[in-house]
Amino acid sequence: MLLWLTEYLAQDIRAFNVFNYITLRTVLATMTALMISFVIGPKMINWLARMKIGQAVRHDGPQTHLVKSGTPTMGGALILVAIIITSLLWSDLDNRFVWAVLFVIVGFGAIGWVDDYRKVVYRNPKGLSAKSKYFWQSFLAVFVALYLALAISAPGNMAFWTLMANLFHGEVYWSLSNDAHLIVPFFKTITYPLGVFGFVVLTYFVIVGTSNAVNLTDGLDGLAIMPTVMIAAALGVFAYVMGNSIFAKYLQFPFIIGTGELTVICGAIAGAGLGFLWFNAYPADVFMGDVGALALGAALGTIAVAVRQEIVLFIMGGVFVVETLSVMAQVISFKLTGKRIFRMAPIHHHFELKGWKENQVVVRFWIITILLVLVGLSTLKLR
Repeated sequence: MLLWLTEYLAQDIRAFNVFNYITLRTVLATMTALMISFVIGPKMINWLARMKIGQAVRHDGPQTHLVKSGTPTMGGALILVAIIITSLLWSDLDNRFVWAVLFVIVGFGAIGWVDDYRKVVYRNPKGLSAKSKYFWQSFLAVFVALYLALAISAPGNMAFWTLMANLFHGEVYWSLSNDAHLIVPFFKTITYPLGVFGFVVLTYFVIVGTSNAVNLTDGLDGLAIMPTVMIAAALGVFAYVMGNSIFAKYLQFPFIIGTGELTVICGAIAGAGLGFLWFNAYPADVFMGDVGALALGAALGTIAVAVRQEIVLFIMGGVFVVETLSVMAQVISFKLTGKRIFRMAPIHHHFELKGWKENQVVVRFWIITILLVLVGLSTLKLR
């Protein structure tokens, strides 16, 4: 919205042209999301507390967690509000990739909201059933995958509104170019053509997988949000490179018109995440809940697909991957042998039960994520 305003004002006052720079709007988006979180955070936390929307704690887990019972949850709504408002203010609303990410944030956030609401308000420990949750996640992921396939294959200068109008009139573009190849990091010439079906399947697994992986990781104060912030910031770098013809050519990446605008949303995610961390740091005043974790994970997956960095996301999100694999391994082992591999899954609880303090687990996982993000960023040049 503000971009439209500054473009109008720039007709008479040239100084407003500075807002056309993605880098400036990314910085402003980060600061805006951070300030929104600071302003509405205390009010939202107080409201959640008054409504008695408190976290239920498992009694079979670490005993140190029992004191957290009743802590307001569903605080992820704070993050989503900050991201959405900021994105609408500073993003180019003609950009087709921006709307894909916003749709995912709202859609997966709604799934998480229903799940959390049933758990804490109706006292239903199961919340939204696993089948229902997976169905709606799958429905949204497939829809977004088809949309991204359409967005990538459409003419590069086509705005979101034009794309939707053409879709409504039956004009669909499905001839995916090199932009839809799977890029293998650290290798300049190794890419794999996906085709429409392969692209949709890969996108589906990336979005749903990342969404659930972040949700599984969200079990300790600040554990999930800081890796999310770091990965979003790194994906912002990739988005800027892929959306800039000069940088993309120099670094030998495909130039995808429009992806540079995702840098602004990445900045909004980082700012909103840092603002939430202010209240979520140990001892947490509020928990993220599924409403935040599912939406943030899906957003990261969508951005990674748009900028063709699915494997890099897998590398940078190594903590999320290990957390997910620990749950899968625990379930499979128990069903097959009746024995558990870990004392408790996800794996962060295993380390707690081994004697690590909560802060130690969180900070060490943060450090691991920093290293993995640096490895991911190194793929920009080490090719």
